[in-house]
Amino acid sequence: MKAAYYDIQGNAHDVLKIGEVSKPSPGPNEVLVRIYVSGINPSDIKARTGFSASMPYARIIPHQDGAGVIEAVGENVSSERLNERVWIYEAQYGRASGTAAEFVVVPTSQAVRLPDNVSFETGASLGIPALTAHRCLFSDGDLKDRRVLIHGGAGVVGTAAILLAKWAGAWVVTTVRNARQAAIAKINGADLVLDHTAGDVANIIMANTDNQGVHHIVDVALKENLDINLACLTQGGVISSYATSSATETISVPLLKAMMHGCVLRFVYIYKVPMEVKKVSAEDINSCLETGSYAPLIGLNLPLENIAGAHHTLEHSNVIGKVLIHI
Repeated sequence: MKAAYYDIQGNAHDVLKIGEVSKPSPGPNEVLVRIYVSGINPSDIKARTGFSASMPYARIIPHQDGAGVIEAVGENVSSERLNERVWIYEAQYGRASGTAAEFVVVPTSQAVRLPDNVSFETGASLGIPALTAHRCLFSDGDLKDRRVLIHGGAGVVGTAAILLAKWAGAWVVTTVRNARQAAIAKINGADLVLDHTAGDVANIIMANTDNQGVHHIVDVALKENLDINLACLTQGGVISSYATSSATETISVPLLKAMMHGCVLRFVYIYKVPMEVKKVSAEDINSCLETGSYAPLIGLNLPLENIAGAHHTLEHSNVIGKVLIHI
């Protein structure tokens, strides 16, 4: 089968290759999926560049997320799943082979039914971003009539968070850094869009919430935003942080201020969230999909042969929206 792979870590154009590799076969509790669209995440870039770990396998076929059709099933998996359209998450986590190939084998629980009204492009955009957003938003219960601040509202996780929060009935404020990002956040349904670079974010949020603040914060840059967060968080509110700019980044927390808020500070690394929890999240995500409420921006579509360019574009932040590879 055709696949993209790398044998050493490094620059995308230097290490990513296209070639023929052996087609895998599903083992017990696994399914073989014919991939039509593969989604690229920042964690895929970090794995290729050695952000926090060296090569765990001699050869890696990258990408955690994708969408396609189940072609074969292993032992203990119902044959009724054959020909089922699915979206996939964490395909390459703990394994050498991900979705940047014509076929991939994953545990059956990580191949989630894709609703009939949803395209493969949207399906490949779910996975890590949607599961991360769901974990940040719903770990503490229902969001109906709650107020949510989402930093980085035009990013892939930020977009997922806006779409899921609005589907759940929340009031959403988001921060962005330019007019293009602001337009995207508004299209996605944010009730209030603020320019992060203009300052005074916390005061504007308090003025728009009758000085009550927000119940939940989803944060892509906690170190930069912590003071803003504590200035506009309700008593007992929750801050969920899901990203870091460096494998050695640290943060200092003003303990008295945080304690007086009675706030919860949650760190979300979706790969370590229990599978039982992610199964519930996937069910919620599908419920949102079925209503037509989840329509993420696709920033770039490229064929497998251009995977190095796709990685380079995402790595250097030259695109807004999800980067997809068609296979």
